[in-house]
Amino acid sequence: MLLGILVVLCFIPTADVTENKILVAQRPLLTVANKTATLVCNYTYNGTGKEFRASLHKGTDSAVEVCFISWNTTKISSNSNKEFNCQGIHDKDKVIFNLWNMSASQTDIYFCKIEAMYPPPYVYNEKSNGTVIHVKETPIQTQEPQSAIPLWIMVAVTGVLAFYSMLITTVFINYWQKSKKNMYHQSDYMNMTPRHPPYQKNKGYPSYAPTRDYTAYRSWQP
Repeated sequence: MLLGILVVLCFIPTADVTENKILVAQRPLLTVANKTATLVCNYTYNGTGKEFRASLHKGTDSAVEVCFISWNTTKISSNSNKEFNCQGIHDKDKVIFNLWNMSASQTDIYFCKIEAMYPPPYVYNEKSNGTVIHVKETPIQTQEPQSAIPLWIMVAVTGVLAFYSMLITTVFINYWQKSKKNMYHQSDYMNMTPRHPPYQKNKGYPSYAPTRDYTAYRSWQP
């Protein structure tokens, strides 16, 4: 009796634990320095699905769907969240999500989700460990215009101009001082122009006019 039970159990088909199961593997960290990220979602699937959907989700609770791609044997379609620049590409056993123009505020953890849509049964992968995408803030760099003239030539020219400026200033100061001394010497010469007597200052005559003898014009008096 026991032998018969064992024979019957041997002919009962065993369930394949790997059938209709999707496993996803992601790299744990992705650092973005140029605002462009490429996230690869490797997956394995042992089912018989013919229509699939892969999506990228943001946040620890996967609340934000960044973008998705769906495909079957004849058609591929994709779409992206308006707040992201994202495009999905399917390549054999992996899905590649390309993101560009990312900002530092989009730094977060991202999860890949692979779904077997058709034929039934519907299957999707268990939540993976995800990938932390760290978007570095790009500093604004201002490039100073580079001069075509070497620095040492500019320094030499500046020195020569400064020397000539000092030389011209010194010559001008010396000339001005000499001119000032000559003016002082000329002012010390004696003025030889004839002058009228002090008591005739208010007569209205020029200083160089001879003094008249007014006694000749007096009327005769007895």
